[in-house]
Amino acid sequence: MEPTESAGAAPLPSSPAASVLPAPPGPVVGVAVPVAAAVALTAGITRMTDRGHALFPGGTTGWAFAILTGIIVGHLVAMGRDRWWGGTGSGAALTLAMLLLYGWVPAVLVSLAVVALVGAARRHRWRQAALHGAIDVLGIGAGALVLQLLGHHPSVERPWEPDEWTLSAAPVVALAALAYLAATRVLLWWAFAPRHGGLPTVARTALLRQGMVGVALLGISPLILVVACDMPAVVPLFAVPLIALDSTLWIAHARAEEQLRDPLTGLPNRQWLLERARQALDTARESAKGGTKRGRTGIRRFGPRRAGARQAAPRRAALRRARDPYRVLGAETDAQDRVALILIDLDKFRSVNDTLGHLAGDRLLLQIADRLRLALPRGAEAARLGGDEFAVLLPSCPSPTRAQRIGRALVAALGSPIGLDGLTLVLEASAGVAVFPDHALDAEGLLRRADVAMYQAKRDRSGVEVYEATRDANTPDRLGLLGDLRRALDSGQVELHYQPKVRFDGKVAGLEALVRWVHPERGRVNPEEFIAMAETSGLMPQLTEYVLDTALAQIARWRRMGLEVPVAVNVSPRDVHSPGFAGAVAARLARHQVPPGSLQLEITEHVLLEDPQRAADTLNGLTGHGVKMSLDDFGTGYSSLVHLRRLPVSELKIDRSFVARLVADAEDAEIVRCTVDLAHSLGLLVVAEGVEDDETWERLRDLRCDAVQGWLVAAAMPPEEATSWLRARGERGWQRPAAALPAPQDLPPGHTREHPERLERSERLERREPADHRAEHARVPGATGRLSG
Repeated sequence: MEPTESAGAAPLPSSPAASVLPAPPGPVVGVAVPVAAAVALTAGITRMTDRGHALFPGGTTGWAFAILTGIIVGHLVAMGRDRWWGGTGSGAALTLAMLLLYGWVPAVLVSLAVVALVGAARRHRWRQAALHGAIDVLGIGAGALVLQLLGHHPSVERPWEPDEWTLSAAPVVALAALAYLAATRVLLWWAFAPRHGGLPTVARTALLRQGMVGVALLGISPLILVVACDMPAVVPLFAVPLIALDSTLWIAHARAEEQLRDPLTGLPNRQWLLERARQALDTARESAKGGTKRGRTGIRRFGPRRAGARQAAPRRAALRRARDPYRVLGAETDAQDRVALILIDLDKFRSVNDTLGHLAGDRLLLQIADRLRLALPRGAEAARLGGDEFAVLLPSCPSPTRAQRIGRALVAALGSPIGLDGLTLVLEASAGVAVFPDHALDAEGLLRRADVAMYQAKRDRSGVEVYEATRDANTPDRLGLLGDLRRALDSGQVELHYQPKVRFDGKVAGLEALVRWVHPERGRVNPEEFIAMAETSGLMPQLTEYVLDTALAQIARWRRMGLEVPVAVNVSPRDVHSPGFAGAVAARLARHQVPPGSLQLEITEHVLLEDPQRAADTLNGLTGHGVKMSLDDFGTGYSSLVHLRRLPVSELKIDRSFVARLVADAEDAEIVRCTVDLAHSLGLLVVAEGVEDDETWERLRDLRCDAVQGWLVAAAMPPEEATSWLRARGERGWQRPAAALPAPQDLPPGHTREHPERLERSERLERREPADHRAEHARVPGATGRLSG
């Protein structure tokens, strides 16, 4: 008889029409259980026939049980393929009643009759039917063994009739039912439950239902016995309560599955995804442990290590684990032991709902879900997390690169044209990838970091991004650093350093304000790190206000000293898109009594990507107040003639990535030349960033560049040092000490020219700034231009 309920969680189907079938059993279980059941059944039947006992009752009682069995079989078949395997209570109640009244073999025959008949109706599930029948045979044997140990040996010739029962029979009936239920549930769990991970939700719900079923069995089975002994002709009427019990169990099972399924698309939901991910992670951990052991054995085969190395290895491993547990676990994990999670979100799906209505949006989500199912690679599992957000779990993934390629394929599949209500829609999607153990060690961490990567892909418009800890502002360490940055801004602990821009005639063209932060405990914090945090956390407006106020206050001080030099401040796209930004800048200029021409704002072309009209209005408002605009990082983003024509800028800055290779790379030299000619044709001044040697200076002068900025001139300096630098060069300007340089032919082989002033400055900064100065000049792509310098 097919047992009451599968204790293991059945795999959730990917569509409503799919069958809810138990997970495939392991090869050992699939053979051992049927063999044991066959041996026990053969021995029992042989023993019964040798002693001359009948195998099944005859007369009215036998026919009554046969008719009831047929009704139950018909009901199970009518329930449908995807319901019978959810478990029944009717068959178990009938089997237990037959066991208590006539013994083990008649109960087994009833069970096998149900399995054979239902199996015949479901032709493609014979193996599962045989395994369920074998489990039930062993469960019935456990109940019969309890009866024999307690002194009861019911058979067809000598049934254990209720007329013989006393109060002592109550515990016997309860123990026999308990043995039957316990044996079948343990075997079912062993056969179908996941080998790794915690108890799934469906399994927990199933175990709770077993208690309810046990109470129902204890109540219905004795009643069947009483009626079978006194009025066997009415036994088939028990089909009504037994069928009601089956229907109740099915409804409870369906509701449990609905908790794990998205009602619109039929895909699994977030809860199922997390539970399935936990199982996959546990499997990967077990596999990694086995792989580590195999690796150690392989090392020993190549030969023994020195005693000192053997003693030092555990210490080195402990140090590595303490420094970076993710990296160490990843190093000890085989490529096939990784688990990847891909989070997919549709771009601008809200506009579909707003334009066509929510019903059209739901139909579109159904098409997206179907496409996602068809595009899944082998072994992958998809889920809908809510709204227009989907997830794909890769239980076995060789590498993050492979997961990223799969993510790109899925995004491409979702991006092909879709027909909806006579319209052809083309939706774009963004995906984020997180991989165990490279990025997280638990299911919740994978989901959270895939979400971070997905939003990074949206911001960068790159389609698919793999999680990077350096770009995640939500780690505990970075959140703590963000709080420290907020307090540093409130207390004025963030500084501005100033880097000069000079023309080729030596005159100072201006200064660029670059933000610096020395943490009281961590020391100097990389500007790229804390500026990226401010940009993604919403702290950027406060940082911009702080930099503007500090820079304008310094401009006012310099003007009182007679040093009138413009200062450039970087602003982010978020600042430009903020309503009232132009008016706020004008108010600050008035408050500090600084003329608008003394302030220059540096922007990047990213300001035009999100809301071009608002950005254009803000920039026109700033230029209308007299503020000069400079286009920073030219050549690294979405530069075009159209953008240059739309942006009201007066200066263009060539990115240091082109300037650094100007002398050695002919292509970069040609790019710089074309950029200079283009800017001059549009009436723009050109500034080259990152100039660090005389050859680059000379080449830029030959290309008619207007000004340069870089370490050849000066590093970014604190306000006091910048003041001294301006005073020393205010009248005569900046001069290259060319007379002090040795002639090229006088240099030793392998040596290059170096200015004495630059050597002295490098030694001074070496003492004052031990960090690599190139890291300080790192940029924040798509964020703030070069607040970090």
